[in-house]
Amino acid sequence: MGYFSNLAVIKSAFYFKTIRMLKSSIALSAIFLLALLSANAQTLTMPPEIKQAYDKGTRSLNGKPGKNYWENHGRYNISVTMAPPDRTINGVEAITYFNNSPDTLRSLNMKLIVNVHLAAGRGGAADPTAGIHVDDLQINGVKTDWDNNKAITTNQMVDLKSPLMPHDSLKLNITWHYLLSKAHGRDGVLDSTTFYLAYFYPRVSVYDDYKGWDTQPHTGSLEFYNDFNDYTLNVTVPKNYLVWATGTLRNPTQVLQPGFAKKLQESMTSDSTIHIATAQDLANKNITTQNATNTWTWTATNITDVALAVSDHYDWDAASVVVDDKTHRRVAVQAAFADASDDFHHYVQFARNSLDWFSHNLPGVPYPFPKTTSVQGFADMEYPMMVNDSHEKDLVFAQLVQDHEIAHTYFPFYMGTNESRYAFMDEGWATTFELLIGTAERDKQSADEFYKKFRVDRWIHGPHEKENPIITPSPEVTFGGGNNAYGKPSLSYLALKDMLGDELFKKALHTYMSNWNGKHPIPWDYFYSMKKGSGKDLDWFFYNWFFTPSYIDLSLEKAEKASGGYALSIKNIGGFAVPFDVNVTYADGTTESFHQTPIVWEHDQKNIAVNIKTSKDVKSITLDGGVFMDADIKNNTWTAN
Repeated sequence: MGYFSNLAVIKSAFYFKTIRMLKSSIALSAIFLLALLSANAQTLTMPPEIKQAYDKGTRSLNGKPGKNYWENHGRYNISVTMAPPDRTINGVEAITYFNNSPDTLRSLNMKLIVNVHLAAGRGGAADPTAGIHVDDLQINGVKTDWDNNKAITTNQMVDLKSPLMPHDSLKLNITWHYLLSKAHGRDGVLDSTTFYLAYFYPRVSVYDDYKGWDTQPHTGSLEFYNDFNDYTLNVTVPKNYLVWATGTLRNPTQVLQPGFAKKLQESMTSDSTIHIATAQDLANKNITTQNATNTWTWTATNITDVALAVSDHYDWDAASVVVDDKTHRRVAVQAAFADASDDFHHYVQFARNSLDWFSHNLPGVPYPFPKTTSVQGFADMEYPMMVNDSHEKDLVFAQLVQDHEIAHTYFPFYMGTNESRYAFMDEGWATTFELLIGTAERDKQSADEFYKKFRVDRWIHGPHEKENPIITPSPEVTFGGGNNAYGKPSLSYLALKDMLGDELFKKALHTYMSNWNGKHPIPWDYFYSMKKGSGKDLDWFFYNWFFTPSYIDLSLEKAEKASGGYALSIKNIGGFAVPFDVNVTYADGTTESFHQTPIVWEHDQKNIAVNIKTSKDVKSITLDGGVFMDADIKNNTWTAN
């Protein structure tokens, strides 16, 4: 297909969040390393901080949250003001923070993620003007010290004058400002009068049951870990500026002229794309209420973050799609983009297809939020109910990018995984769904070739002596961080699907998602949930894929005539328990394929015997893994003498 020949020169912002993953030099702790390399049994060993969570009963071996599970919560009321092209963002917020833990908290760790722009990295070039400046901080009405000269990283610990007791709450009032970054990264200035704001407000870090405060620095490569909070977001902009944001717009008739508010309302029940604001409408400058400024108000509950975009010249398209056949619930689908970008004129319908497919196929859970909005930017990056995507000339590629980012709705935004520590728990799933929906949108051969080229090929050719097990915490991966986050875990999910079969795999996945949506699952919660949901002992499989530094390389050592057919001896040089086809060419020129699921490796992941039943004489036999690409195919074929 034509788009495959063009992919080598497509800019890599979407795909190679993977390549730029942090390759930290931090070594695994001796205890954890010994656990990973334990050869006594294929058990799902845990580092000490994980084991103590299960010992305390916050998590359980049946895959469900333990009887003592808890997580903290916040209510955020945020107001931001801006007047492009001035890059100054002024903010005021009130946070009510609930300590649901059994611990007394004597300090709070504040996340200042936008400070990533102070140093060069995944956030773009260094921008010393882009850090958050806190003008005032009050806790429970008492002014609290804050030194902006020290608060230049993405974490800042604040001591509490009075400790926050278990099952109590406190209130923070924060006034801050910063200059929006000019870097074309995950947030910043898209053009002089179009801004994308993400991570723009100070927030309380996650305090959890297995690590306490999340103090992992944000470098722009490893991503995010946030509590499930409730948000009210007020965005004040000059007239003629449109705003798109996470959540539900609560005052459309106050910020939009009646005709445009009516079109927005009509889009909520329309399958067809409604052009709420066209290039001509924008030129007429009469879309919004003609006050000097307008304040747009959005709300969202039980969600991990909010993001927003503003522009005075972006088109606005919208429609909706039914995601739940039982309740007939519709989800709003919107897009904001430059009129000259042909791909974005298709984005509402692309997104309708994504939401429909994901809701009805895999994961097969109705899209859990009321809306999704795709904004033309530069990041190819997901946010709750929002996507910041680059303009692409290739419509097939553009659709696949959007599919991937919308897939992240489920992982990490519905499931609450810790992306900064276990990146494979969200990127691996989004990559898997990307392949599956791509197969439905195009055809299996095209989708498989795309997946192999961009998700497997760069990894499978090594050097494999440097492999880290997938379970290695992302900051401690010393080689192939992108492979550990995307391709390898995705292949593990596909291998499990192949082994269990579609129906049982989906049942097990739904068990995991039912157990942990709206919470903070860790890898062991996934392992135990899938075991429980499938009714199968999968320890050997999860140990093989997640706890060993393996790769994919099979060798067909020999094939011999045997009673009823042929006996094959197959060596697993790479170590992963992969599915594969035994493709047989007979002496008469006919062919036949015998599929082997990963179950063939259950008792021995090094050497197996496979019997092929046939009455014909065989000319040649080849092992073919499909998307499970083999590192060395030269030893995959046997030919009769």
